[in-house]
Amino acid sequence: MDNLKCSWATRSELELIYHDEQWGFPLLDDDLLFEMLILETMQAGLSWTTILNKRAGMKLAFDNFDPKIIQNYDDQKIEALLSNEMIIRNKLKVKATVSNATAFLKIVEEYGSFNQFIWAYVNFTPIQTTAKTMSDVPNFTPLAEKISKDLKKKGFKFIGPTTVYAFMQSIGMVNDHVITCPIHEKAKKAATHLN
Repeated sequence: MDNLKCSWATRSELELIYHDEQWGFPLLDDDLLFEMLILETMQAGLSWTTILNKRAGMKLAFDNFDPKIIQNYDDQKIEALLSNEMIIRNKLKVKATVSNATAFLKIVEEYGSFNQFIWAYVNFTPIQTTAKTMSDVPNFTPLAEKISKDLKKKGFKFIGPTTVYAFMQSIGMVNDHVITCPIHEKAKKAATHLN
């Protein structure tokens, strides 16, 4: 049955667990939304396996992905992070994480929560796709382009349409499990509980 799953998820145990338990399932908790935003930003140009392998270390290094703490990181903290082998040591991405924490908290203040802001783009109804293979899944969509532009206007960095679309997939705004994947139907059923 594993050969029916999304092809990217069969390369490692971490990917399989992430695929089966998180990817494509609706995520509403602001803490987890911010975590996924950081991870997707860090992933730009890298493999998802690399991010999953460093996820626990990044969670520790970035103060449990707490935006209230991260927004106050100073140059000394950023330099310490850049010498930490547990994380993705890209200065632009680390600095983007700090500025994105501030932008995230501004959205929370304005909308009451980040989930109220981000999920409004799909009217709190995940997009269900019918891709037969992963090559049928787009890298981004016009909606991802719009969200990317809106997030940039709100002060987010390192948040292009490809990163936004990966974020949308990771939080279940879009269910891009291929239709032969047994998780496609599970994610679809999980989405019905939003309304």
